[in-house]
Amino acid sequence: MRAIKDSVHDYIEVAGVAEALLDAPAVQRLRHIKQLSTIRLVYPSANHTRFEHSLGVYHLADRALDYLDVTGARADTVRAAALLHDVGHGPYGHQTEGIIQRRLGRHHDEVGELLTEGVVGETLRDHGLDPDRVAAVVAGEGRLGQLVAGELDVDRMDYLVRDAHHTGVPYGTIDHGRLLRALTFRDGDLVLAEGNVATAESVLVGRALMNATVYRHHVSRIAGSMLERASERLLDETDLDPATFARTTDAELLGALREYDATADAARRIHDRDLYKRAVWTERGDVPDDLVAADYHDVREFERDIAESAGVTEQCVVVDNPGSPSMPESSVRVAVGGDVRPLHEQSPLVRGMQESQRVQWRFGVYAPDEHVPAVAAAAERVLGLGGVGDPTE
Repeated sequence: MRAIKDSVHDYIEVAGVAEALLDAPAVQRLRHIKQLSTIRLVYPSANHTRFEHSLGVYHLADRALDYLDVTGARADTVRAAALLHDVGHGPYGHQTEGIIQRRLGRHHDEVGELLTEGVVGETLRDHGLDPDRVAAVVAGEGRLGQLVAGELDVDRMDYLVRDAHHTGVPYGTIDHGRLLRALTFRDGDLVLAEGNVATAESVLVGRALMNATVYRHHVSRIAGSMLERASERLLDETDLDPATFARTTDAELLGALREYDATADAARRIHDRDLYKRAVWTERGDVPDDLVAADYHDVREFERDIAESAGVTEQCVVVDNPGSPSMPESSVRVAVGGDVRPLHEQSPLVRGMQESQRVQWRFGVYAPDEHVPAVAAAAERVLGLGGVGDPTE
């Protein structure tokens, strides 16, 4: 057994299959992927990694299994899945997830190939575990998969607390101890036991406030959008294949972008925090529904049309469409008066949070500082926006 000092959970005791997996290359790679990717350009202390987070998820899963009285191989499968749940992430985490989905056709939690091969697959089999079953739990499948990937998962419990700790904001400090003790199964569904509506609401409020102040901060959105466009160009115009791209680290990707002339300026801007500015930053009510529903290919066409209208190169325009607002935590199931109900049916607070999310929603178009006026005017013409908003708000 190893006892590992953690900034959030104090000492984390790692034993059994999880201890054997710690030094696997796929797990150690997570030391080199920042948990909050470009958000660290806003919050300087947010330099924690997906390795730290994975240890935290393992720790909370281990505690939850004790409270739920799950033992043996079933428990070891969940422990392994908790530690391995992020090994499918590409460089910069969620910032490159869309690229990997489009190029390789897989989501970051579809990790079957990664778990069946190499050191990870060998280690799981040596401990009597089925790699395919572990991968299914990572994807949230089955009764126990809900612990790792679901509305009440330990992944969310750890990252809210950890991200709040490392950014220094107070909003994500949920009572994960109470949450873990309140978990129970009803008809195969993971729910919160009677008397825990407020506990479920706390997760909702914590996530909503973290979205507004941390996860959706405009500087991070600008940097992330620039990184995505540069990465797409790198893949389109060089011999870097998508599978290799997906296994690089943050530093390796930035280095590759620096080495290719067509993406070197984007890499420099991200490194130096010399980012594009907001030409458009507009509210949901000013954005047509068909624009909100636009997919990746539509967005790229918008960029080309805006660039042509503004008289600038295509690389000088980045359209950032966050899509329709969503709040999966609102479907957390809680026991009330002997029944099990989705939180949104029981809590009026949910409706307020949903409206708050809609009010905070913004559609963005970004450009180099010197081209902002021309790009703003062109975006309003091309996209039919009701107004570009005030980027200083």
